[in-house]
Amino acid sequence: MNILRLKALAGAGCFSIALIGAAMHPAHAGGLERGGYDIDLLFDPSPVATEAEATYVMPDRKYKNARGPGGFNFLSSTADGAEPYWVPRIGVKAQVVQGVDCMVDYSQPWGAHTAPGTSWNGAFSNVETDIKSNNYAATCSYKFDAGKGQLRFIGGVFYQDISGFKESLVGFNPFGPSPIGRVDLEASGWGWRAGLAYEIPEIALRASLVYNSQVKLDNISGTLTLPDGLGGTASTPIYGSTQYMPDSVELKLQSGIAPGWLAFGSIKWVNWSTLQSVPICSEQTKGLAACTTVSPFPVRLTSLDLMYRDGWTVSGGIGHKFNDQWSAAGQLSWDRGTSHGYGVQTDTWTLGGGVAYTPRPNIELRLAGAIGVMTSGHSGTLTDENGYTAGEDATYDVGNDLITAISGGIKIKF
Repeated sequence: MNILRLKALAGAGCFSIALIGAAMHPAHAGGLERGGYDIDLLFDPSPVATEAEATYVMPDRKYKNARGPGGFNFLSSTADGAEPYWVPRIGVKAQVVQGVDCMVDYSQPWGAHTAPGTSWNGAFSNVETDIKSNNYAATCSYKFDAGKGQLRFIGGVFYQDISGFKESLVGFNPFGPSPIGRVDLEASGWGWRAGLAYEIPEIALRASLVYNSQVKLDNISGTLTLPDGLGGTASTPIYGSTQYMPDSVELKLQSGIAPGWLAFGSIKWVNWSTLQSVPICSEQTKGLAACTTVSPFPVRLTSLDLMYRDGWTVSGGIGHKFNDQWSAAGQLSWDRGTSHGYGVQTDTWTLGGGVAYTPRPNIELRLAGAIGVMTSGHSGTLTDENGYTAGEDATYDVGNDLITAISGGIKIKF
């Protein structure tokens, strides 16, 4: 879920506020979401508008009281639970004909990076996990007069590629480096979006409801690399059963409440419960047996356990335009954690603020920051509807941890 929505936009002719997203690492909240989906540029009234922005997120998540399989407790009981990361986005919007606007953009909606290392008791579960994504989207809208304002129909498509790896201990050597196994995976798929918006520019009112579809990943493939017992490694081709990146629905509202003042808010639901445990199976057994979480070895070699529940994000804030050059906004957000027994993606509260500077009518510079609290939790075991139990290789706790972020961007209009 997006927990850092920070940017203030000074619109041409009237005052409007939009929010920049920088999502949380899965060790915090929101499944695998980082940048999520953002189509606010589509609403810019200029004939052509370009936008580039980047957010640097710094989570300070700490694992503690860690224990490995069977109560394994020979290493450290603490570890770093998250790594800092960048969230970039680039977009271009143009008016095709009167009433029709189109936008193309690049973003990184999903991602994760944890690197607790080999020296903690949970290293049999995770030494390092790194997941990346690329999203290429095209979105158009058609607007027409309706009552006091304008009604807008929205539609678009996007293509995503997902890749990543996970490393974990596969044995323990008290006298030297312990053996490590590694899974590398990649997949891709298509999605679509549809929505409605109603706007009354004179009072900076906008209400939008947008649905983003699931992305079917039916081509998950990669390699499993394990020690060969002779001082080297051996790789096996692997594949995963069909999975789906989640669909989502987001309602956004904003309205002028006084001269130069704007109130805004949003509610978003993300179907993270579609991702539970991803079984990883050998290509050599493909066609001989189904790849499921309960498939025996050597069909199922390992799994990527997520075990998420649906995510919710609720946010609200106030913006103010001081003059033609300066505006600012502040916002409070709450994200419901997607973990519920396994994992530590707990609830997160975030307070963010940002300023926008417009040195010329067609150029806007933005700077924003945020600080938040990731609430405490415990990662234990969790059994899915098929009888598969995740979390038997490590248990650990987290406290109330800090997260901060800084964001910058530029918008140029023609």
